[in-house]
Amino acid sequence: MNQIKKNKINEELVRTISYILANESTDKLLKTITITGADVSDDLSFAKIYFTSLSDLNKNDITKEVNEASKMVRKFVASKMNLRQTPNLRFIYDESIEYGNRIESIIKKINEQ
Repeated sequence: MNQIKKNKINEELVRTISYILANESTDKLLKTITITGADVSDDLSFAKIYFTSLSDLNKNDITKEVNEASKMVRKFVASKMNLRQTPNLRFIYDESIEYGNRIESIIKKINEQ
């Protein structure tokens, strides 16, 4: 698949899933999730959806809960996006924000010394 088209689909997936979780979902946990990225396979059969959450739950519990709701989200994605095939969604907790915060705190400690 053309890389430009794949990037457009990834961006549209992020926008659509963010909208679905914020407006269509009734689960309070799903409303705390922020979609940070998407990576669709070349044949559009699978998509990795990266997310973070403001919830106090363990990230493994959140990931399990979100993946259980992936069929509902996929159904809404199919109705909102005009794709030949709607990909199966796999949600993955995005640790890059926590990693960045950890690096920033280390740099602050170094600067203070």
